[in-house]
Amino acid sequence: MITNEDSSTPAPEHPRHGSADSGSRQGWAVARDGGRPEGGVCTHLAAVVEPPDPGPREVCEECLALGREWVRLRWCTTCGNVGCCDSSRGQHAYGHHRRTGHPIVISLAPDESWAWCYADEVFLVEA
Repeated sequence: MITNEDSSTPAPEHPRHGSADSGSRQGWAVARDGGRPEGGVCTHLAAVVEPPDPGPREVCEECLALGREWVRLRWCTTCGNVGCCDSSRGQHAYGHHRRTGHPIVISLAPDESWAWCYADEVFLVEA
């Protein structure tokens, strides 16, 4: 059984970003970044789409094939690939970006509501 980061309980189900029960949403915007006072720009905002409902299978297939666990999962907004985060041993979401050039992932963690643009190196938040 694949578990969440404490490796003792199954990862919980969670509502999808922008689902009908999460309220209305105006879209996505670049998050404020204190390290970049001039601000950041994402040239890929139009590529941010919501995971389908029902959502993607919440496993990192590459980790699963290797018998590894992961910390958090990221969903590619271009093709729907699910990969593990940079804190996971495999860093498969980033590896997917390197191989494909797909720019944006959305966090699938139930306590996170953000996306990341690898190409522009900026966090995106729901506006």
